[in-house]
Amino acid sequence: MFERFVERRVEEALSDTPVALVVGPRRAGKTTLVRKIGEADRAYFTLDDQTMLEAAQSDPAGFIRSLDRVTIDEIQRAPDLLLAIKKTVDEDYRPGRFLLTGSANVLTLPRIADSLAGRMETIQMLPLARAEVKGRTPTFLERLFQGELRSQPDAIIGDALVQLVLLGGFPEAIRRESERRRQDWLRSYLTSILTRDLRDIADVEKLTELPKFVRLLAEHSGQLVNYSQFGAAINVSHKTGQRYVGLLEQVFMIATLQPWYNNALKRIVKTPKLHFLDSGLLATVRGLTFDRVRADRGTFGALLESFVFSEVLKLTTASDLRLTPHHFRDRDMREVDLVLERDDGAIVGIEVKASATVKAGDFSGLRALADACGNRFAFGVVLYDSADVVQFGDRLAAAPMSSLWN
Repeated sequence: MFERFVERRVEEALSDTPVALVVGPRRAGKTTLVRKIGEADRAYFTLDDQTMLEAAQSDPAGFIRSLDRVTIDEIQRAPDLLLAIKKTVDEDYRPGRFLLTGSANVLTLPRIADSLAGRMETIQMLPLARAEVKGRTPTFLERLFQGELRSQPDAIIGDALVQLVLLGGFPEAIRRESERRRQDWLRSYLTSILTRDLRDIADVEKLTELPKFVRLLAEHSGQLVNYSQFGAAINVSHKTGQRYVGLLEQVFMIATLQPWYNNALKRIVKTPKLHFLDSGLLATVRGLTFDRVRADRGTFGALLESFVFSEVLKLTTASDLRLTPHHFRDRDMREVDLVLERDDGAIVGIEVKASATVKAGDFSGLRALADACGNRFAFGVVLYDSADVVQFGDRLAAAPMSSLWN
């Protein structure tokens, strides 16, 4: 069993908050985590059980009334339970009463989010980070803000890096020995999400067109969002295309990364960027295997960028730093793949490069970001396919991709 970064945060939440909700994609390991945390003294119910689901949906208040110190799995299947939980928590505010999981972000429902404000802590759990797989405590984010990244003599590079990115982070996929079997699992997973989980949270028109829509999004992972183009691909409106993107975000298949900008700057692009949250799933949707990526290395850049984006999000759950992710692009097309803003205003930039060589020109976006930030700019790094850290001037360096987990 893998030790998960979020375990400490869940235990802290249960120590002082009545309700803790662990949200993230289905099959990311949430059930394993909450059963481990609650194995000694918590009753466990899953709403994937049809009988349990019927009872919860038919009488939410009655279902909750007799429960205390309980774990409820897949709460998004009966969101009205959250309103019943609010009522019982208001009557008895003891910490740790309810440990919940959700494979869809129920907090996007306004009445749910408002009702549990101040009563519930939400912890996001994504598929496995490489540091979790290797059993290591990550320090990348702290070192990045300090500008103290190190060379990695045992860095994963070349073909091994491609294989690692294609692996992704879902525990069940990782355990499969062959690439074909991993992709079989991921295809089945995708079908389950599109045909079952989306129906749990919304009425989706043109359900049969969703696989085509997801393939289109996969081709645009790492690029700026264009809702009109996305909708047109399946003959729906801009608004419907935007809604579908939102629903896929709600089930944690994709994420939109908002732009960083300064109101004093007039030449900043303010369009969000699209990423898949698992690089293995992204590769499967695009039909990319190791042999195909090796034959056409140009396909690797978008996979690698989404991999790094997801890894950094996972690392934030292990860090005490409070960080908000963005991307940066100006009207001169200078861009930074990932911008992290700390709660005190300090900023670092991360550029992702699939090559084993880095040139001064690869820092143009980071330099533009540094100019825009002024003294708030702490450090900028180009992560690349090598083992060495190379300085490229004040507060700028190239560093190994393996810095993320070593």
